Amino acid sequence: MPATPSGLPTPVFVDLDIASDDGARVATYVLEPADRPPAGDVVLCHGTPWSAQVWAPVARALSQEYRVFLWDMPGYGASPKDAARPIDLVAQRRRFAALLRHWSLDRPRVVAHDIGGAVALGAHLLEGADFASLFLLDIVMLDPWGSPFFRLVAENEAVFAAVPGPLHGALVREYIAGAANHGLAAEVVEALTEPWLDEVGQAAFYRQIAQLSPAHTRPIVGRLGEVRCPVRVGWATDDPWIPFEQAARLRAELPGDPEIVEFSGRGHLVPLEDAAAVGQAVREWLGTEHRQ
Repeated sequence: MPATPSGLPTPVFVDLDIASDDGARVATYVLEPADRPPAGDVVLCHGTPWSAQVWAPVARALSQEYRVFLWDMPGYGASPKDAARPIDLVAQRRRFAALLRHWSLDRPRVVAHDIGGAVALGAHLLEGADFASLFLLDIVMLDPWGSPFFRLVAENEAVFAAVPGPLHGALVREYIAGAANHGLAAEVVEALTEPWLDEVGQAAFYRQIAQLSPAHTRPIVGRLGEVRCPVRVGWATDDPWIPFEQAARLRAELPGDPEIVEFSGRGHLVPLEDAAAVGQAVREWLGTEHRQ
């Protein structure tokens, strides 16, 4: 199958059928071993303002042994950025549960980053999705989350959407580069920025920020003790967006006193900043999960 510039396969689009009528068209990707049966199924969930691209290096490494599923949440990446469709965490968690049913995945292993953690946990705890295991990496969950920039956009979405294109592009590039403490190569920052630069992308960038709310994670926080699968937590020690101290707070809320894997000196975009370390940590987790 042809590859995209990110190294992922060309996306396959799935039309979800959801009873609440908030379904959407979803860009999906599947990688699997070329020379052996897969050892199991792994699903990777991205955060904001990223897409499946953020997982591409890790996905390629995992696909040497596992069948790896990725998706661009509606409103992100190659998925449509339809202003009429909600892109809040409630809509996305319902879509994730529906997508797992579409893929006919029975208790897959799930690895989730940023708001992908809220989506995965919400699908598990509130939408009935069952997982074999869960690896949570620098996730959005515990209060406080949402930077002053988030709040400013939420209060002035239309103003930001009307900013001249070059200024908007500079803002998005700085925002994305800052997530990694300016440790990413310029071409990587440009690839992550590109989906947000045209007229549709600019409006979608501010719309997705405006629709994200801690009100949608608080019901999940109240049920974290009900997680039904083994969990491991990974966190970058120098994450400028979600402080490392949240890892210990999250562990305290989850059952089983899960282990915390530290990614020393890395920022919020650790799947790209140190794909080798993240891939190794995930592979070790997948290899030992049956003993958890």
